[in-house]
Amino acid sequence: MSGSDAAASAQADAAAICAQVAAVFSAPSAHPPARSVLVSELAAAAARGGRVFVHGVGREGLMMRALCMRLAHLGLPAHCVGDVTAPPAGGGDLLVASAGPGAFSTVDAICGVARGAGARVLLLTARPVGEFPRRQADVVAHLPAQTMADDEEEAEAEAESAPSRAKLPMGSLYEGAMLVLFEMVVLELARVLGQSPAQMRARHTNLE
Repeated sequence: MSGSDAAASAQADAAAICAQVAAVFSAPSAHPPARSVLVSELAAAAARGGRVFVHGVGREGLMMRALCMRLAHLGLPAHCVGDVTAPPAGGGDLLVASAGPGAFSTVDAICGVARGAGARVLLLTARPVGEFPRRQADVVAHLPAQTMADDEEEAEAEAESAPSRAKLPMGSLYEGAMLVLFEMVVLELARVLGQSPAQMRARHTNLE
Protein backbone atom coordinates (compact mmCIF):
# COMPACT_ATOMS: atom_id res chain seq x y z
CA MET A 1 0.00 0.00 0.00
CA SER A 2 1.42 3.38 -1.01
CA GLY A 3 1.76 6.26 1.42
CA SER A 4 -1.21 8.11 -0.08
CA ASP A 5 -3.37 4.97 0.00
CA ALA A 6 -2.42 4.32 3.62
CA ALA A 7 -3.30 7.91 4.54
CA ALA A 8 -6.65 7.67 2.78
CA SER A 9 -7.40 4.37 4.50
CA ALA A 10 -6.50 5.81 7.90
CA GLN A 11 -8.66 8.87 7.25
CA ALA A 12 -11.61 6.69 6.26
CA ASP A 13 -11.24 4.51 9.36
CA ALA A 14 -10.93 7.57 11.60
CA ALA A 15 -14.04 9.14 10.06
CA ALA A 16 -16.00 5.91 10.47
CA ILE A 17 -14.97 5.56 14.11
CA CYS A 18 -15.77 9.21 14.91
CA ALA A 19 -19.16 8.82 13.21
CA GLN A 20 -19.96 5.77 15.34
CA VAL A 21 -19.03 7.63 18.53
CA ALA A 22 -21.04 10.70 17.50
CA ALA A 23 -24.07 8.53 16.76
CA VAL A 24 -24.10 7.37 20.40
CA PHE A 25 -25.11 10.86 21.49
CA SER A 26 -28.09 11.00 19.13
CA ALA A 27 -29.34 7.50 19.89
CA PRO A 28 -32.87 7.39 21.39
CA SER A 29 -33.11 6.92 25.14
CA ALA A 30 -35.90 7.09 27.69
CA HIS A 31 -33.42 8.52 30.17
CA PRO A 32 -32.07 12.08 30.57
CA PRO A 33 -28.86 12.84 28.65
CA ALA A 34 -25.84 11.34 30.40
CA ARG A 35 -23.98 14.65 30.27
CA SER A 36 -26.78 16.46 32.10
CA VAL A 37 -26.95 13.77 34.77
CA LEU A 38 -23.20 13.81 35.37
CA VAL A 39 -22.88 17.60 35.44
CA SER A 40 -25.82 17.91 37.82
CA GLU A 41 -24.54 15.27 40.23
CA LEU A 42 -20.93 16.49 40.18
CA ALA A 43 -21.96 20.13 40.66
CA ALA A 44 -24.20 19.11 43.57
CA ALA A 45 -21.35 17.17 45.18
CA ALA A 46 -19.10 20.21 44.84
CA ALA A 47 -21.76 22.49 46.32
CA ARG A 48 -22.16 20.34 49.42
CA GLY A 49 -18.41 19.91 49.86
CA GLY A 50 -18.47 16.20 49.09
CA ARG A 51 -15.67 14.16 47.66
CA VAL A 52 -15.93 12.37 44.32
CA PHE A 53 -14.83 8.77 43.83
CA VAL A 54 -14.66 7.04 40.45
CA HIS A 55 -14.53 3.36 39.65
CA GLY A 56 -14.54 1.08 36.63
CA VAL A 57 -12.83 -2.09 35.45
CA GLY A 58 -10.64 -2.79 32.44
CA ARG A 59 -10.65 -0.10 29.75
CA GLU A 60 -13.70 1.49 31.37
CA GLY A 61 -11.54 1.97 34.44
CA LEU A 62 -8.92 3.81 32.37
CA MET A 63 -11.58 6.22 31.12
CA MET A 64 -12.76 6.76 34.70
CA ARG A 65 -9.20 7.62 35.73
CA ALA A 66 -9.04 10.17 32.91
CA LEU A 67 -12.23 11.76 34.27
CA CYS A 68 -10.82 11.78 37.80
CA MET A 69 -7.76 13.70 36.62
CA ARG A 70 -9.87 16.41 34.99
CA LEU A 71 -12.11 16.67 38.05
CA ALA A 72 -8.99 17.31 40.13
CA HIS A 73 -7.97 19.97 37.61
CA LEU A 74 -11.38 21.57 38.21
CA GLY A 75 -10.58 21.76 41.91
CA LEU A 76 -12.78 18.90 43.09
CA PRO A 77 -11.48 16.43 45.70
CA ALA A 78 -11.54 13.47 43.31
CA HIS A 79 -10.17 9.99 43.95
CA CYS A 80 -9.90 6.68 42.10
CA VAL A 81 -11.20 3.73 44.08
CA GLY A 82 -8.30 1.45 44.94
CA ASP A 83 -5.60 4.14 44.98
CA VAL A 84 -3.53 3.97 48.15
CA THR A 85 -4.29 7.64 48.92
CA ALA A 86 -8.08 7.33 48.50
CA PRO A 87 -9.86 8.34 51.73
CA PRO A 88 -12.96 6.60 53.10
CA ALA A 89 -16.27 7.48 51.45
CA GLY A 90 -19.10 8.79 53.55
CA GLY A 91 -22.19 10.96 53.68
CA GLY A 92 -22.21 13.78 51.14
CA ASP A 93 -19.72 12.01 48.87
CA LEU A 94 -20.43 10.79 45.33
CA LEU A 95 -19.28 7.57 43.68
CA VAL A 96 -19.33 7.59 39.88
CA ALA A 97 -19.10 3.99 38.71
CA SER A 98 -19.21 2.49 35.22
CA ALA A 99 -20.68 -0.87 34.23
CA GLY A 100 -21.19 -0.73 30.48
CA PRO A 101 -22.72 -4.22 30.06
CA GLY A 102 -25.03 -3.59 33.00
CA ALA A 103 -23.18 -5.25 35.87
CA PHE A 104 -19.77 -6.38 37.09
CA SER A 105 -19.38 -8.25 40.36
CA THR A 106 -16.59 -5.97 41.57
CA VAL A 107 -18.46 -2.79 40.61
CA ASP A 108 -21.53 -4.16 42.38
CA ALA A 109 -19.49 -4.70 45.54
CA ILE A 110 -17.92 -1.24 45.48
CA CYS A 111 -21.31 0.42 44.95
CA GLY A 112 -22.71 -1.53 47.87
CA VAL A 113 -19.91 -0.41 50.17
CA ALA A 114 -20.32 3.22 49.09
CA ARG A 115 -24.06 3.22 49.65
CA GLY A 116 -23.62 1.49 53.01
CA ALA A 117 -21.28 4.31 54.05
CA GLY A 118 -23.85 6.94 53.08
CA ALA A 119 -22.38 8.05 49.76
CA ARG A 120 -24.52 8.71 46.70
CA VAL A 121 -23.96 6.37 43.74
CA LEU A 122 -24.15 7.35 40.08
CA LEU A 123 -23.98 4.43 37.66
CA LEU A 124 -22.92 4.99 34.05
CA THR A 125 -24.08 2.13 31.84
CA ALA A 126 -25.30 1.11 28.41
CA ARG A 127 -27.95 -1.10 30.03
CA PRO A 128 -29.88 1.05 32.52
CA VAL A 129 -32.72 -1.42 33.08
CA GLY A 130 -31.92 -4.32 35.34
CA GLU A 131 -31.61 -5.58 38.87
CA PHE A 132 -28.17 -4.10 39.51
CA PRO A 133 -29.00 -0.46 38.62
CA ARG A 134 -32.24 -0.63 40.61
CA ARG A 135 -30.50 -2.07 43.66
CA GLN A 136 -27.21 -0.19 43.80
CA ALA A 137 -27.61 3.16 42.00
CA ASP A 138 -29.22 6.35 43.29
CA VAL A 139 -29.11 7.75 39.76
CA VAL A 140 -28.32 6.22 36.36
CA ALA A 141 -26.59 7.89 33.41
CA HIS A 142 -27.43 6.06 30.18
CA LEU A 143 -24.73 5.87 27.50
CA PRO A 144 -26.35 3.87 24.66
CA ALA A 145 -23.27 2.34 23.04
CA GLN A 146 -22.18 -1.18 22.13
CA THR A 147 -20.45 -3.06 24.95
CA MET A 148 -18.85 -6.47 25.32
CA ALA A 149 -22.30 -7.96 25.96
CA ASP A 150 -23.74 -6.53 22.73
CA ASP A 151 -20.67 -7.65 20.80
CA GLU A 152 -21.22 -11.25 21.88
CA GLU A 153 -24.85 -11.11 20.79
CA GLU A 154 -23.89 -9.65 17.39
CA ALA A 155 -21.24 -12.34 16.92
CA GLU A 156 -23.92 -15.00 17.38
CA ALA A 157 -26.17 -13.25 14.85
CA GLU A 158 -23.33 -13.01 12.36
CA ALA A 159 -22.93 -16.77 12.40
CA GLU A 160 -26.39 -16.93 10.82
CA SER A 161 -26.71 -13.82 8.67
CA ALA A 162 -23.11 -12.56 8.32
CA PRO A 163 -23.88 -8.78 8.35
CA SER A 164 -21.10 -6.25 7.93
CA ARG A 165 -18.91 -5.95 11.00
CA ALA A 166 -18.62 -2.77 13.02
CA LYS A 167 -15.34 -0.90 12.87
CA LEU A 168 -14.94 -1.01 16.65
CA PRO A 169 -14.86 -4.43 18.36
CA MET A 170 -16.04 -5.56 21.78
CA GLY A 171 -16.63 -2.64 24.14
CA SER A 172 -14.51 -0.08 22.28
CA LEU A 173 -17.49 2.03 21.21
CA TYR A 174 -18.72 2.41 24.79
CA GLU A 175 -15.22 3.19 26.04
CA GLY A 176 -14.56 5.72 23.29
CA ALA A 177 -17.93 7.34 23.95
CA MET A 178 -17.01 7.55 27.64
CA LEU A 179 -13.96 9.66 26.84
CA VAL A 180 -15.96 12.02 24.61
CA LEU A 181 -18.77 12.22 27.19
CA PHE A 182 -16.31 13.08 29.95
CA GLU A 183 -14.71 15.85 27.87
CA MET A 184 -18.18 17.36 27.33
CA VAL A 185 -18.91 17.02 31.05
CA VAL A 186 -15.67 18.77 31.97
CA LEU A 187 -16.36 21.65 29.56
CA GLU A 188 -19.86 22.19 30.99
CA LEU A 189 -18.76 21.67 34.59
CA ALA A 190 -15.98 24.24 34.15
CA ARG A 191 -18.63 26.78 33.13
CA VAL A 192 -20.88 25.83 36.04
CA LEU A 193 -18.03 26.07 38.58
CA GLY A 194 -16.50 29.17 37.00
CA GLN A 195 -13.17 27.50 36.28
CA SER A 196 -10.95 28.83 33.50
CA PRO A 197 -8.44 26.83 31.46
CA ALA A 198 -5.65 28.72 33.26
CA GLN A 199 -7.00 27.70 36.67
CA MET A 200 -7.24 24.09 35.55
CA ARG A 201 -3.73 24.15 34.14
CA ALA A 202 -2.36 25.55 37.40
CA ARG A 203 -3.56 22.40 39.20
CA HIS A 204 -1.75 20.04 36.85
CA THR A 205 1.16 18.20 38.42
CA ASN A 206 4.71 19.41 37.89
CA LEU A 207 6.13 15.97 38.74
CA GLU A 208 6.34 14.67 35.21
